[in-house]
Amino acid sequence: MHLQVMHISSNARRVGHMKALVTGGAGFIGSYLVEALLGRSQAVWVLDDLSSGSKKNLQRVSDSPRLEFVKGDCRDTITVRTLLKRTDVVFHFAANPEVRIELVDPKECYARNIEATFALLEQLKTSKAEAIVFASSSTVYGDARQIPTPEDYGPLLPISVYGASKLACEAMISSYCSSFNKKGIILRLANILGTGSQHGVVFDFRKKLKKNPYKLQILGDGKQAKSYLHIDDCIDAILKASDSLTKGGAAIYNIGSADMITVDEIAKVVVKVQKLKDVEFEFTGGVDGGRGWIGDVKTMLLDIRKIKALGWKPKLNSKQAVQKLVHELKSLED
Repeated sequence: MHLQVMHISSNARRVGHMKALVTGGAGFIGSYLVEALLGRSQAVWVLDDLSSGSKKNLQRVSDSPRLEFVKGDCRDTITVRTLLKRTDVVFHFAANPEVRIELVDPKECYARNIEATFALLEQLKTSKAEAIVFASSSTVYGDARQIPTPEDYGPLLPISVYGASKLACEAMISSYCSSFNKKGIILRLANILGTGSQHGVVFDFRKKLKKNPYKLQILGDGKQAKSYLHIDDCIDAILKASDSLTKGGAAIYNIGSADMITVDEIAKVVVKVQKLKDVEFEFTGGVDGGRGWIGDVKTMLLDIRKIKALGWKPKLNSKQAVQKLVHELKSLED
C-alpha cells in the first residue's frame, strides 16, 4: 500500500521529543485529543487515512512544531512500525465512525475496526511504545438489564455489528497487554457531542429542519433515552484515564454523563435554540419496540463512578451538552 506523508509542520522532524501516536487523529474526537495533547507540550503523530476524518479538523493546531501528520492506515505494517519507533503511547481512535454503516457494509466495519486493531497490536507488541488507550463504545453492552451499567456488567451481548467489533477490539487489547506487558486503557464512550462531528441525532435534526422548518421526522418512538457528553468533558476524561495507566492487562472506564435525555426532548431543545415555532413532530415508530433503526440501543446510561474516583466528573449533563452543541453550531452559521 502506497502512503502519502504530508507534514503539517516542516519543523516536526527536528523536534527531539518522543511522541504520542493518535490513530484517527483527523477525526472528530481524535482531533480534539490531538489539540489537548499538544496543549500538554506532548509531541504528536497523527495517522489517518482521511476516509472519514479531515485535515480541516487539525487547522487549530496546524502550525505546531510538535505535530506531524501521516496519511495512512493502521493496517500498513511498515508505516505503523516506523511510527512506533518514536512513540510512547498510542491513542487508538481510528474506526468506522457510524453505527448505521454496518447495515450497508458489515465487512467495512470489520476491516476498519477489528482488522486495523489487530494489525496495530501486532506492531505494538514488539515496539518500544509502552501503552495503548482505546476508544471503545457503550454499544458493547447491548440492551443492558442493569441501568446505570457498570464496567463489570455481563454478559456483554452487543446488538449491532459495530458494538460487536468494538468488543472484539477490547478483547484483543486486553490479551495483548497481558501477554506482552503493555499498559492499556479501554474507554467505553457514551454519545459524544461537539462541532467537527458530521453525524448524530442533533445533526440529523438540524439538517431536516433546514429542509422543512415546520415538520421534523423523528426515527423511532422518540422515547429512546441515552447519555450524551460534550466533547470538552470527554477529552478531560480521556486525559484523566490515560494518566492512570498501569502495566499488565487493560483497565476499563465508562465515560458519559450522569443522566439521560430522550430523543423527543433533544428535538425540543433543537427547535427552541433555533427559535423555530409551530414545528410538527412526526414519529416513524421505528423497529423492534420503538428503536430508531436495527441495532439501536434504546436505553443507555453508564455507571461512571469508576472514572469519577480518579477525580473527573462531567461539567454538563446530557441536556446541557445538547444545548451547548446547538448553540455552537448556530454561532458558526451567524
